[in-house]
Amino acid sequence: MTIRNLDHAFRPGSVAIFGASDEPGSVGRVVVANIIDGGFEGSVWPVNPHHSEVAGLKCYSDADALPEAPDLAVVLTPAKTVPAIISELGAKGCKAVIVISAGLTSQNGLRQKMLDAAKPHLLRIIGPNTLGLLVPQLKLNASFAHMDARPGSIALLSQSGAIATTLIDWAAERGIGFSHIVSLGDMADVDVADCLDLLAGDGRTRAILMYLESIPNARKFLTAARAASRLKPVIALKAGRSPQAAKAAATHTGALSGGDDVVDAALRRCGVLRVRGLAEMFDAAETVSRFRPLDRARLGIVTNGGGAGVLAVDRLAEGRGELAELDPATIQGLEKHLPDNWSRANPVDIVGDAPATRYLAALDAVAKDREVDVVLVMNCPTAMASPADAARAVAGEVKKGMIGRKPILSCWLGGATAREARGILRDAGVASYDTPATAAAAVGHLTDWGRAQEALLRMPDRAVEESLRRTPAGAREVASAIFATVALEGRSMLAEPEAKSVLAAYGIPVPETRVAATAMDAGDLASDLLRKGGRLAVKVLSRDISHKSDVGGVVLNVATPGEAEEAALAIEERVRRIAPDASIDGFALQPMIEREAAHELILGVTRDPIFGPVLLFGAGGVSVEVVRDTAIALPPLDSTLASDLVSRTRVGGLLAGYRDRPAADLAAIDAALIALSHMIEDFPCLRGVDVNPLLANPEGVIALDARIQIDPEDMDRKGPNPDLAIRPYPSQWRSTLDRDDGEWTLRPIRPADAALYATFFEHVDPEDIRLRFLAPRRHFPDRMIVRLTQLDYDRDMAFVALTPSGELAGVARLSCDPDRTSGEYAVLIRSDLHGKGLGRALMGQLIAWARAEGIRSIESMILVENTGMQRLAGSLGMTLLPDPDDPGVIQSHLLL
Repeated sequence: MTIRNLDHAFRPGSVAIFGASDEPGSVGRVVVANIIDGGFEGSVWPVNPHHSEVAGLKCYSDADALPEAPDLAVVLTPAKTVPAIISELGAKGCKAVIVISAGLTSQNGLRQKMLDAAKPHLLRIIGPNTLGLLVPQLKLNASFAHMDARPGSIALLSQSGAIATTLIDWAAERGIGFSHIVSLGDMADVDVADCLDLLAGDGRTRAILMYLESIPNARKFLTAARAASRLKPVIALKAGRSPQAAKAAATHTGALSGGDDVVDAALRRCGVLRVRGLAEMFDAAETVSRFRPLDRARLGIVTNGGGAGVLAVDRLAEGRGELAELDPATIQGLEKHLPDNWSRANPVDIVGDAPATRYLAALDAVAKDREVDVVLVMNCPTAMASPADAARAVAGEVKKGMIGRKPILSCWLGGATAREARGILRDAGVASYDTPATAAAAVGHLTDWGRAQEALLRMPDRAVEESLRRTPAGAREVASAIFATVALEGRSMLAEPEAKSVLAAYGIPVPETRVAATAMDAGDLASDLLRKGGRLAVKVLSRDISHKSDVGGVVLNVATPGEAEEAALAIEERVRRIAPDASIDGFALQPMIEREAAHELILGVTRDPIFGPVLLFGAGGVSVEVVRDTAIALPPLDSTLASDLVSRTRVGGLLAGYRDRPAADLAAIDAALIALSHMIEDFPCLRGVDVNPLLANPEGVIALDARIQIDPEDMDRKGPNPDLAIRPYPSQWRSTLDRDDGEWTLRPIRPADAALYATFFEHVDPEDIRLRFLAPRRHFPDRMIVRLTQLDYDRDMAFVALTPSGELAGVARLSCDPDRTSGEYAVLIRSDLHGKGLGRALMGQLIAWARAEGIRSIESMILVENTGMQRLAGSLGMTLLPDPDDPGVIQSHLLL
C-alpha cells in the first residue's frame, strides 16, 4: 500500500490516545498534554481502562467504548497489548494509527501480529517505535517531542526521533516552520515512500527534508521520490555512509562500488538533493523554508571584511556557484558612498569601519544590479562599528526575506558580539548562516533543485537512441546457452573466453581468443595466431583465480610459438607456487592489441543489497583499486545517462581529448555501457561483470579482459529483470498493425519520442486539443513534453502509434494512483489520421497492460460534445454516466 487511508493521519478530525495518563513523567501524559496544549481543534479521546478522566477529559476503557471511530489513534501501551488494540480499532472503523510503543519486533512475532490485525481493515500504521506525528497547520502535536513546531512550508520525514526533535529545536530558534513532521520509526507499514507520495500533492508543503537510515523498498522509494522531486525540492540526509566493503570481492567492481556511492547514484537519478551532515541539512532547511528555487543564482556580496568575502567566494566556486559580475554603473554608483579604499569589485568590501548607513547604500546598489540574483551581506566584528546597528539597518530593508525581489542571505561572524545581531536578522525573516562557507553553500541550495530538474529532463538524441536501443539479434540466446552450460557444470564464474563471447554477442568488441588445454598446446595455437602478425598475450584460465595479475598469470609480448609455450609453463609454475589450491583449466591466447592514444577503462556490474544491479565506469588497469576513479549508475541506461556516468569521472575529462591527444570514441563507450545495461535487464542471474581493461581511443573500444559471475540457482528467472530498482523499458509490449499503407508500430513511449511531438501537434486540430485536455490550449512547453515522455513504467504508462515512416500518429496514456489500484486514461490521435482504428488499438493495448499489472479500474472525464470518444469508450465496455457536479462532462469507467 502507499497513500491509502493516510489522509486520516495527516488531516484528522479526531484523535484517540491509548495509554493516556496523568502520571508525571509518563509518555501517556506528555502525548495528551502536547495534543491539548498544541490547540488541536478536533475531538480528543483518552483511552485507558484504569482511569475515568485524564487531563480533564473523559477517559474511555477501550476502542469499543469510543463515541465513534477516531480518524487517528495514538498507541503507547506495552508492546504485547498492541496487536489486540489494532484489531479493536480496525473493527471500530479507524483507518490510521501511530504506534509509539517499542518492542514490536520480528523476533518476538509482535510486529507481524500487529500487521495481521491491521490488514483486514486496511488500517495504516506509522511506527512502531516512533516519536509521533506533528501537523502544525492543524495545531496537532501527536508526539512526545519536547516542544511544539511552528506552522510552515517544510515537511520533515525522519527515521530517527532524536533527529526530528533536534531539528524542531533548531528551527524554533530561527523562526522556521513545518507543514508536517513524521517520525517514521521502524516502518512496519507506512514508510518514507508512502509519505513522499502524500506530500508531493500537498499544497502546504513547499519542500521535503528526509533523514534516512534505511530504504526498505528501493523501487517504491525511487518512484515516489522521482514523482515528488519533479514538483518540489526533496533534500535527503542518508546516514550509514560507510558500510562494510566487499573484502574478498570476486570482481574489481564489487570491491569498488561501496553502498554510499550507490545511494548517491540512486538519489541523483530521481532528482533528490543529498546533504552530507546535520549542519548542512539545517542550512538547507533555512534556505528552502524562506525562498523558492531559482534557475540561476548570481551572487552579489557586501562585506566589511575582505577575507570573509574571499572565503565565501572560495566555497561558492567549489559548489559550482556563480559570482556576479557587477555592472559598471553599479561600480560607479558605489563610488559616491564608499571610501577610497573599497574593493571596486564583487565582493563589495565596504571596509571595517562601515556604519549602518554605508551598509544600506552598498546593499541597495548591489540589489538593484541586473546581473545579481541573490545578495549575501556579511559582517565581521570591529571596534569601530556596531554589528547590531548594521543588522537593524539591513533588517529594516528586508521584506519576507527579500530585498526588492531578490533573496538576501546574511552571515554575521563572531560569538557574543554577533549573537544579538543574528537575532535581529532572524526576527526580520532574514536567512542567517554562521560561516561564509555555509552562506555560500546556501546559494547552491537555491539552484540545486533547478539543476536536478534539468538533469532529469534531458532528452536523448533520437537517432543515437534508436541505434543503441536494440540488443543485437541472437544476443540473449548466445548468452543464455553459455550461462546454462556454466550452471550445469556447477560453476558461477565464466571462463574468460566464455565471458568475451557474451560481450561480443551484446555488441562489445573483443579480440580473437584461442584456448590451449596445456602449455604444449599453447605453442601450437600461437603458431596459427602469429601468422597474422604482431605479438600475443598468454593468460591463465582458472575458475579459482579472480585476478590473474595477482598470481603472475599474464605474460605479454609473446613473439614466437616457443615463447608462448615457455610463457604458459612459467605461468603454471607461478600459480602452483602462489595459489597451490587453484585449478588450472588451460591458457588463453590472444593478439596483443596496441592502439595509439588509448585509455584503459573499467566497465562493471555488481549487485547492491538495497538497489539491486548497478553499473560502474571509470579508469581501469591493474591499479584500478588504488586510483579509484569510478562512478556508479543505476540501470537501465540510455545514451544521455551513459554520457553522464562517464562525465562524473576524472578520466571522463581525458576521454574528451587534451593537448595533442585526440578524443576517444565516446559514442562507442556509451554503447558498451548500454550493452551491459541490456545484459542486466535480460538476465536476473547476473551477479557481477568486470570488463577491465576496456581500451578506448578514436578508433573505438575493445575489451581485453572480462569476468562474468552468475548465480546458477537463478537461471530459471527470466527478464525483464525484476531486481532493477528502476523498471526497465517494457519492450515486450511492442506490437504492430498491418494496414494497406504498411506496418504501423504500437509500443511504450520512450524519452527520445519528445522529438516527435512538434510535428504531431502540427497535425492536431485545436478542437481535438480542447476535447483531449478539456480546455483550449495553444502552447505545449518543451519541459511539459519531456515530462510526458519520461515515465518510470511502474506507475504510469503511455503507448504511441507510429506511422510506417516513424511519425507519431497517436498516444494513449494511463496515470495510476500511487496505490496502483486505479488510473486515469487519455487518448489523442492526429486529426488527419482519424478513422484508421488507432484509438481503439492504443486503448486495447493500454487496457491489456493495466490488467497485466493488476490495476483494478480505469476512468476518464469526457466532454459531452466529444461523441467520438464516448463511442470508443462504450465499444470497449466502459460505463458512461453524467458527472453529477458538471453537466458538461461524462464519467467513463471500466472495471478490469
